[in-house]
Amino acid sequence: MFIIFGVNQRQENLEFNQTIVCPNCGKFGSVQIIMVYTCLSLFFIPTFRWNRKYYASLSCCGTTVELPKEIGEGIRQGTIKSLDESIFPEGSYQHVHTCTNCGYQTTEDFEYCPKCGSKLL
Repeated sequence: MFIIFGVNQRQENLEFNQTIVCPNCGKFGSVQIIMVYTCLSLFFIPTFRWNRKYYASLSCCGTTVELPKEIGEGIRQGTIKSLDESIFPEGSYQHVHTCTNCGYQTTEDFEYCPKCGSKLL
């Protein structure tokens, strides 16, 4: 008799719908909740899950933070419908401005390109 089993890591996108103003980049973004877990599969059927971790990711700048287990479980069970914006770090994102005329890139908030003088968008 053969028993086929395997242990691997999987991820699942949870149903969660919230739009916030990102404290990191200042743009509107939607929050996506991702559950990452270790899974034991028997005959290619997921049987046991453990070591669950929850992450919140923003669509605007890609900032991703790990959520406390209680909040992640609440979102998975449907008891938590929104997140506080303070869970995301503030100010770690640097927006890159690119000149449409010469292609120069800068993270400074210049109104005009320091290389060619064209107006930055």
